[in-house]
Amino acid sequence: MSDEEEHFEGPGSLTGTFQQQAGNIRKNGFIVIQNRPCKVVKVSASETGNYGHGQCHFTAIDIFTRERFEDTVPSSHNCDVPYVKRTDYQLIDISEDGYVSLLTESGRTKDNLKLPTDETLAGQVCMDGIKEGFDEGKDLVVTVMSAMGEEQICAFKDVGPK
Repeated sequence: MSDEEEHFEGPGSLTGTFQQQAGNIRKNGFIVIQNRPCKVVKVSASETGNYGHGQCHFTAIDIFTRERFEDTVPSSHNCDVPYVKRTDYQLIDISEDGYVSLLTESGRTKDNLKLPTDETLAGQVCMDGIKEGFDEGKDLVVTVMSAMGEEQICAFKDVGPK
């Protein structure tokens, strides 16, 4: 199995996750809500009440779709937390159908990713920005975020002329 096909098998209940106590998950951390890897944007905790457990209320954003999720979990219970990995790749080519060819550290090519097209991602990664920079001859490096078997280009930077 190559490093591009790396899958994490952690002790969590979902592939690519590990368990962490809800009371230990903080803002800007990660959590799985409704089987989606999310970044926590707000955590509020309540004190122990009639039911014997303090509660953690999480507001989180899906790291791939930008969809908003909320969940309330007893603070002493375990939650699934995704392994999130960011990897930089040299952009080699962009095909007509939007697939990119990326150069890995080992010198191989990675050809299974498309430029992001979702308009909700336009503020973070503009497909046109990557394509325009590439067409202008800029030397671009793209950052790919991967979690729970999904991958997506999440950022890019110009590292100089080709």
